[in-house]
Amino acid sequence: YCYFLVSFSQIAIIVNKKIFCERLLARRKEYGYTQRQVAQMLGISQPSYIRYENGTAQPSLENLSALADIFDVSADYLIGRREI
Repeated sequence: YCYFLVSFSQIAIIVNKKIFCERLLARRKEYGYTQRQVAQMLGISQPSYIRYENGTAQPSLENLSALADIFDVSADYLIGRREI
């Protein structure tokens, strides 16, 4: 498998979207947060956050870092490069 993260204009390009979406959803549920709560923590709209979980949008590098902090994991974990 080849996983990598590339930045173009501060947008994180996540190659393995399936792993990212699965891990993001799993961590949110594990922490007991709603999509609305996570969106508020990121300072984005709920529909924007939902697009992260369903793979139709990718977070900025800033939001990827914030998600890693919120869920106490590394960004590498979220994008599928590492296990916990």
